[in-house]
Amino acid sequence: MITAAHVIAFADDDEAARAFFRDVLELEAVDAGGGWLIFALPPAELAVHPGSGWGQAEGGHRLFLICDEIESTVAELRAKGVEFKGEIAEEDWGRLATMIVPGHGELGLYEPTHASPLDGVGA
Repeated sequence: MITAAHVIAFADDDEAARAFFRDVLELEAVDAGGGWLIFALPPAELAVHPGSGWGQAEGGHRLFLICDEIESTVAELRAKGVEFKGEIAEEDWGRLATMIVPGHGELGLYEPTHASPLDGVGA
């Protein structure tokens, strides 16, 4: 039985990326040994899209963090010094922003407009 998902974010500067997830996004973490942080993530959903997209090879993966109100979330993160690539984009499935994680690269943030299996979770 599947009990959870483990996501890996590869980073050229892993210490800077870990500091971002710990200090800026304030994700809870445990030290798995030697300062190797494993972060807790909010509940997740998985969508399977046809072919390749967003620069990914077929079979690739892309991580997006979900928020309820993208304008206020982007404003809060900008106040913490987070840089964003471009402006908030309107997509068929939601509103998308792309933040820059130091030492890692781009990370998607979106406010979904589609139904979700997470609707009502934690309510």
